[in-house]
Amino acid sequence: MDASLIKKLKDMTNAGLMDCKKALEENNGDIDEAIKWLREKGISKAAKKQDRIAAEGLSNILVEGNKAVIVEVNCETDFVAKNEKFSAFIDRLCKTLINGDAKTMEEAEALKEEDGTTIKDDVINMTATIGEKISFRRFNVLTKTDDQSFGRYIHMGGKISSLTLINGNSEEVAADVAMHLAAMNPKYVSRDVVPASDIEEESKIIKEQAMNEGKPEEIAEKMVAGRINKFYKDIVITEQEFVKNPDVTVGAYLKNNNCELVDMIRYEVGEGIEKRKDDFVSEVMEQMK
Repeated sequence: MDASLIKKLKDMTNAGLMDCKKALEENNGDIDEAIKWLREKGISKAAKKQDRIAAEGLSNILVEGNKAVIVEVNCETDFVAKNEKFSAFIDRLCKTLINGDAKTMEEAEALKEEDGTTIKDDVINMTATIGEKISFRRFNVLTKTDDQSFGRYIHMGGKISSLTLINGNSEEVAADVAMHLAAMNPKYVSRDVVPASDIEEESKIIKEQAMNEGKPEEIAEKMVAGRINKFYKDIVITEQEFVKNPDVTVGAYLKNNNCELVDMIRYEVGEGIEKRKDDFVSEVMEQMK
């Protein structure tokens, strides 16, 4: 088999030399069919990895003009999360998403990157190339007006990413609020967006706690109002003490700078995913069989 043809196929697919040689042999030197053969082989390899747990990875944020995108991509090990190919894949993903108009994961996976590859196929190819399950987990895109500002904060190289959108021309204020969001993990922008069911459930818990402390029911009911304010401070960002200046709330900090928080998104890598539990004894015993 012509060595230059093998090298050309390797450059085009990033597959191993022996895989490229075999692909060409199996397809009578037809490079297009060989590429297809390698892709099919990669899909086969990737499919075997789909039942693995991918709870490591990175999140990232890209801001371009009046659009911002935040993404999370998972892998199986922290080692791969530090891989340059993995980081480059996330960069491609962000660029494709910010240039597209996808609203759902299905639409996002169908978007084509600069080389014509869809995001879905790129995920499959990355799984085959890197050798771990790669999972494009989630994304959000925000748009702003010229009178608004984005804030972004990335912690621990991408383990936590937070994105904010504020009314007001101050990227500094927006970035400060994004940092607070990353640190304190509030759930809501303001009181009026907290679901009534959450308040009812928390009020019920507070009342039961007070009655368990020996308080009469009528006193317990009066205690709910006071304690529910603490609940709001735990979950509403504008009511929390600002991490950079605990003397003021985040809401006051925004108001003092003539700004208003419109939206916020926080991604923490692996949140909600069941972590893999390694049983090293079983693993060693399995390898000895």
